[in-house]
Formats: sequence, C-alpha cells, structure tokens
Amino acid sequence: MISVVIRNKNQDDALTFLLKNLTERYSDDIEEIIVLDNLSTDQSQKRAEKYGAKFVSIANFSYGGSANRAASEASQPIVVIFSAHSYPVSHDFFKLILRKFEENFNLAGLRCLHSSNDFRGFINNVKSKDDPNKAGLIFSGSAFSKKVWEKHPFREDVATFEDKEWTKRVLKEGYDIEFVASIFHYEIKRTPRQNFFRFKNDVIGNYQLWHQDLSLLSVFKGFIKSICILLKNFFVGFWYVLLRFFFMIRFVFNDKPEKF
Repeated sequence: MISVVIRNKNQDDALTFLLKNLTERYSDDIEEIIVLDNLSTDQSQKRAEKYGAKFVSIANFSYGGSANRAASEASQPIVVIFSAHSYPVSHDFFKLILRKFEENFNLAGLRCLHSSNDFRGFINNVKSKDDPNKAGLIFSGSAFSKKVWEKHPFREDVATFEDKEWTKRVLKEGYDIEFVASIFHYEIKRTPRQNFFRFKNDVIGNYQLWHQDLSLLSVFKGFIKSICILLKNFFVGFWYVLLRFFFMIRFVFNDKPEKF
C-alpha cells in the first residue's frame, strides 16, 4: 500500500542510515523504496542498490518536478516522501499513515511530526484549511494520495513550496489534509552556498504563493538587521571564548575543587 520515495543528492552516508532504518524496522509496512537522485557523484547509487531500492536518476532538478517524478515512479496508492537527511523514528510510523487513509477516503495527504511547531499544531488541532502553511504538507516526511495527485499534479513552475501550493489547491477542491502522529527526524547541515540557494528560492516562493512583496526599504532593513545579528553573535561568542580561556588558566593554577 505504501511507496517510499527518497530525494537525494550526494548524501550517501545519510541515505545509508535512512535505508538501513527503513529496511530493518519497517519492511513489513512498505511495498517499495525508490531513491530519486539528482546526479550524485558519491556512492549513493551503490548504497541504494545494496538495500534493494530502485534508483532513479534525474538531471534537471526542481522541487515540483521531483515530486511529480516521485509520484509517477511509485506503484502504490500512498506515497511517502523523505529527504535523504531525514528518517522515521516512531515504531508505528507507517501503520498510522495507512490507518488514516483507510479511515478517510477523502484524504489527500498527511503531515507527519518532526518539530516542536508540528507537535504544537497537532496537539492544538490546527486545521490545514485554517493555516495551510503550518498544517499543510512538507515534502520531507509527508504522505499523499497518488489518486489525488493524478487529478492534481504538482506545479513545476514554482521556485519552492510546491507542497504548500498543492495543499492550498487540493483543499480548495474539497479534499482533506491532516496531521498524523508519525514522528520523524530531520537532520541537515547546509553550506553557506546551499543556504543562499535555499534563500533565493524561498524569496521567490513566498512571493508566488503568499504574495509577500519586497520594497527597497525592507531590503535595506533586512540587510542592517543581518549585519547587527552577525556582529552581536561575533562579540558575544568572542566574550565567552575569553571567559573559557581565563577559567582554564585559573584551573591550571590550582583553582580546583577537592578530588573525590
């Protein structure tokens, strides 16, 4: 009933841990694993093949395009998307997803839990129709219906937030999107270059989807604020480096507690 699709680029170590997790803990819950890879140059393909995953290579990556490819490659009616640097934690992760779809035939997708904001939204019963941003899909640890996708594919002309755009669109068509108490972990360290790439797409995506326009004044305010935060972090960090240094000097010169 469930296809797991993993979006990956040069993350063979993280991918290996995710595949090991999926195959050792959830093999009875999922039908297939597909690695959707954006021209990795590391050992990603070998790692995928080692764990019996289907390896699909895509050359021209886009968020909406990769989500469409993920859905088209999946053979099962429920598709769960992970990034390679995320992984399920709760033992009943996929069982809860399957149960939700069995209980509600109008369900287009499910948002799993990976952050304090998600958990608060789940506990406070935030509805996706009221706040599609905080309660809609996130395409790392979300599930969606392939049947609904066939009628409403993901848009490939949005820079990012393809999951949120789809959320708004299918909700408008009368489908449901809900939280599910399936817990996963999201772990990534981005380089400054990767953060800048993400920043650019987020600015464009916020404009396309949420209509957040920019003015010259707001751009300069953001720049000044960023410089102030950078300087503050530098001086605060430097101050505590000095404090640690002087503490260690005092410790060396016998400012030590009694040994037990």
